[in-house]
Amino acid sequence: MSSSTPAADARAQFLTLLGDALHSGTLTKLVLARHVGADQSLQRIIAKPVQIKGQPCLSLVYRHQTRDITRNLPLDQAQALVAELLPESFRNAHLFTAEGEVQLGFSKKGKPLLQRHGTPVPREAAAGGHDREKKRYLELSRPFLRDLGVTDTQGALIPSMSRKWKQINKFIEVFAHALGSAPLTADQVLRVADFGSGKGYLTFAMHDYLRNTLAREAQVTGVELRPDMVELCNAAAARLEHSGLEFQCGDVRSVVPDAIEVMIALHACDIATDYAIHTGIRCGASIIMCSPCCHKQIRPQLHSPRLLQPMLQYGLHLGQQAEMLTDSLRALYLEACGYETKVFEFISLEHTNKNKMILAVKRRQAGDNSALLEKIAQLKAFYGIQEHCLESLLRADGLIAG
Repeated sequence: MSSSTPAADARAQFLTLLGDALHSGTLTKLVLARHVGADQSLQRIIAKPVQIKGQPCLSLVYRHQTRDITRNLPLDQAQALVAELLPESFRNAHLFTAEGEVQLGFSKKGKPLLQRHGTPVPREAAAGGHDREKKRYLELSRPFLRDLGVTDTQGALIPSMSRKWKQINKFIEVFAHALGSAPLTADQVLRVADFGSGKGYLTFAMHDYLRNTLAREAQVTGVELRPDMVELCNAAAARLEHSGLEFQCGDVRSVVPDAIEVMIALHACDIATDYAIHTGIRCGASIIMCSPCCHKQIRPQLHSPRLLQPMLQYGLHLGQQAEMLTDSLRALYLEACGYETKVFEFISLEHTNKNKMILAVKRRQAGDNSALLEKIAQLKAFYGIQEHCLESLLRADGLIAG
């Protein structure tokens, strides 16, 4: 249910409502749309309340076609800026509060119209998920974020790193849920191996979450092929006095721990993902987190079943089929080795469309896997697959029946 107010002072009423919501703490989101300003690349502004150094501010994200720019302003300055932008730069404004939604629109002749939507907007369900976004597993004030260039010297998020910040938090969120269901005791030292750690964003975040947020004993190791990245990360760990965090030069084939509780390998290319999963299983990891990158081994072997040949004659579809088959077999082999496994889309950590994650959490009790292995054999036979790297590695170690 909604009502409209075509009064001449509709704009003033909207700004008053905005001011009340800002200062009462009931604002969930403000969206300025229908941009008519000089910058044609600017699409909209999305604003949400934040706390910076204990002071309430409004974080305004200027959404352009190819980039986002963030400005954090004190409440009074933000309200004054919005007043300047309406209607000279934007012809629509949507105000979301705990009480409901208010929309201000301007006609082509500049006449304002205020509409009120009577259904309250719960804070946790407001468009954009305001409260969900406030649920952070890491704090921006953490020193490692400043050292790695995610925040500035004042502890504020650097706008160009906003996507990386969301990705880091999403990763820790996924890990936190997995940790809650893993067969690990609260006093157990957690040994973590992060293969392909790069600049160390996730490695530092994992160490910080375990050591500082959860107060858990943890030994976190980042493994990276590039010596300059290893040197950079070890210097940062020493500078920040992060005990229990180290980086080694190598890859999943050359650095093999004796035992680990958590194995991470994001964007491991082709069969490197299989070696990483194999390492996690062989080392008894309770949690395995993988993000496959490409799928070169299966595609040349793939024999399209007659019924599917018309569909798979197109290269794109054949590639997608090879990807789905490769990762399905990986997930099934993990299941056969005693893991509860999920395959889902994950926020890309390298700004690529390869954003799939395979998450495996060890079951507390292993079951009979003979029926599952038979299903895997039937699936391979259907597509004519002769060899899968992970299967070969597991059979060589006797981890599945040969």
